[in-house]
Amino acid sequence: MRSVLITGTAGFIGFHLARRLLADGWQVTGFDGMTDYYDVALKRRRHQVLLQSPGFRAVEGMLEDMDLLRRTADDAAPDIIVHLAAQAGVRYSLENPRAYVSSNLDGTFNVLEVARMREVEHLLMASTSSAYGANTEMPFTEDQKADHPLTFYAATKRANEHMAHAYAHLWKMPVTLFRFFTVYGPWGRPDMALFKFVDAALNGRAIDLYNHGRMARDFTYVDDLVRAIVLLIDLPPAQVDVRGEVVQGDTLSPVAPHRIVNIGNGRSVQLLDFVDALERELGVEIRRNLMDMQPGDVPATWASSDLLERLTGYRPGTDLEDGIAQFVAWYRAYYDLPAD
Repeated sequence: MRSVLITGTAGFIGFHLARRLLADGWQVTGFDGMTDYYDVALKRRRHQVLLQSPGFRAVEGMLEDMDLLRRTADDAAPDIIVHLAAQAGVRYSLENPRAYVSSNLDGTFNVLEVARMREVEHLLMASTSSAYGANTEMPFTEDQKADHPLTFYAATKRANEHMAHAYAHLWKMPVTLFRFFTVYGPWGRPDMALFKFVDAALNGRAIDLYNHGRMARDFTYVDDLVRAIVLLIDLPPAQVDVRGEVVQGDTLSPVAPHRIVNIGNGRSVQLLDFVDALERELGVEIRRNLMDMQPGDVPATWASSDLLERLTGYRPGTDLEDGIAQFVAWYRAYYDLPAD
């Protein structure tokens, strides 16, 4: 039986990945700090679901606690580590940037050290589409420069990509980083747009639309994201000789077993169209507050999925209205609301 250590299993994406790997027969150890950035009760409910599987073990602790993280890895003896835990939130990084230093920099350093000590087959790490920063050429491709982050959150994630490259080079440790785009679906985060919009609409409140609604996002359904991660687990990047040539469009380093891969739906959806689709699903009119652009926000994101498809043969493609329907059904069930 293969073993995986996943950081952030009480989080949205970590929960879905752990559940998928448990269903596939993996032994899963989850490590999560249960921080109160959003509703801890939701995080504990996710772990309760996972704990129904005998293959799941949960450890509660902060990434900054190196001793606990190392003991957890020693006990789990993982073949694979998937590092998803982080201080999330683009806008929150304006309010509390120090939290991003502790979790995203210090915590990720500890994960890299543990992966090095355990000599894992493959370390996979979450990055973000925010790493593209001030780039305006779309769709975003992984070989574009990403030198101008617009938020401290994005800067820490870009730093994680560089840290991972150094470890991959120095220790010949295969590392894949995925840049996530706007992920949505059941068990989602309350600070994300879909959750906030549904909560407001069903409780008669208006929603805030920044840049007066002139925004576009690459909405990625969580099951598509998880499928992509699972496929990438068994595709560790190989060491490339310094004289070797990297295939055009690939991000494989010429000096390290290190790669960056977008995981997105490959389609940019206008925010106002997204809200219209949500109105149709909910059957209610959604009142809209049109707001100015927030600092650090970007008007649009759009992922190229070409590299992901080249590597795995898979391209995410869940229809937005289907994904919204799945989230709304979960939301009604979770909060015990009538179906319509």
